[in-house]
Amino acid sequence: MRQTTKLFFIVLALTALAGISGVTPFSKDKNTKKAIAKKAEKRVFSATEVISVKILSQTKIKELLFAPEKGAYQVVADGKNIALIDAQNALKASIINDSIELKTFEKNLGKFSFVKLISFEEEKSFKVKSVNPDRKSRFFNDNLSISIENGLLRLINDSKLDNYIAGVSEAEAGSRSTPEFYKVQSILARTYALSHINKHQPEGFNLCDQTHCQAFFGRTSESDILQAVVATKGKVVVDENMNLIDAAFHSNSGGQTANSEDVWGKPMPYLRSIKDTFSLKMPNSKWQRKMSSQDWLSYLKIKHNYPIEDSAARWFALHFKQDSRKSNLEYYGIKVPLKNVRNDLQLKSTFFSLEPIGDTLVFSGRGFGHGIGMCQEGAMRMTKLGYSYQEVLSFYYKNVHLIDIKDLNFFRE
Repeated sequence: MRQTTKLFFIVLALTALAGISGVTPFSKDKNTKKAIAKKAEKRVFSATEVISVKILSQTKIKELLFAPEKGAYQVVADGKNIALIDAQNALKASIINDSIELKTFEKNLGKFSFVKLISFEEEKSFKVKSVNPDRKSRFFNDNLSISIENGLLRLINDSKLDNYIAGVSEAEAGSRSTPEFYKVQSILARTYALSHINKHQPEGFNLCDQTHCQAFFGRTSESDILQAVVATKGKVVVDENMNLIDAAFHSNSGGQTANSEDVWGKPMPYLRSIKDTFSLKMPNSKWQRKMSSQDWLSYLKIKHNYPIEDSAARWFALHFKQDSRKSNLEYYGIKVPLKNVRNDLQLKSTFFSLEPIGDTLVFSGRGFGHGIGMCQEGAMRMTKLGYSYQEVLSFYYKNVHLIDIKDLNFFRE
């Protein structure tokens, strides 16, 4: 196909897909050929992608029970088929020295180094219960791999992309929001997963189940979430150069989101600070914290070499105000990064003002989280007011485009 003809069909396809309220189709007038060449070497994705996720990653598991919920599972140990278990049976995996000992109700299957539990049925799910230490059962779709890492059992859930996305949507947003909001959350979770698919590649899996990647506690049975994932199947968000965006989101912006460079140090054209009235009067829009004024001043001196001996500088540090978001507490060229203050003092956000009352310093804060990208509570409010998922995306992310994975792959060819 000639290049000009190909570009015509690309633009036509994207116009049909994304020519909707607020989210614009990609235009060929901004270095399109350069973008195509750059993306040609990038990975091609599928809507049925399988994501390997390290699960129960914060639990130091030495013994567990595996039980099929739907479908029969083939036990493959060190490359050999050794058993078939169904919902009437269970498998115990235990650390014995440097091996994984496997037992069913009937017999001891032996000791192995690497175990895969695979079902070839269309509908398949299982539960895992950590026995040592004792934890509640978790439920997952698809397949599981078990190996040993630092004397503990390492569990990798090989999950179909949308099964993973559904679980993430519930873990990140709860189960009491609107169907339209779950469409937004599903699209962002899918975009994040694919754009960070190699985040843990050196460790032998794609993503972890913590907020370091995306929270993931297993499968969901919430019908609104499952329907939202189906309704947005394959949809992702890209920037003007057809790159998957860094789909950042947080709990509450406190009335204003943050520029990416104010937190991450890297400016991104689609992660711009905006006024966000939708986040106001929501559960996490305001917070308060108290500490002694002297502890605050000592922290500034020790951690940031702030001149608390200067009376004017001292007064400023005790009466710091933010009517709009700032990245630093700054006094005549002396900068104290607020992101560091938030981390060091375990504050809900960097968006706070200070007021001394006697010997006590009151932090009057706004918002919850890093403040970049979509405010979840604001988005929830928008969808309750009748805004579409496309309008929510275009409000929180600037100059982005909604596209189907298959069209993105076509563009990359």
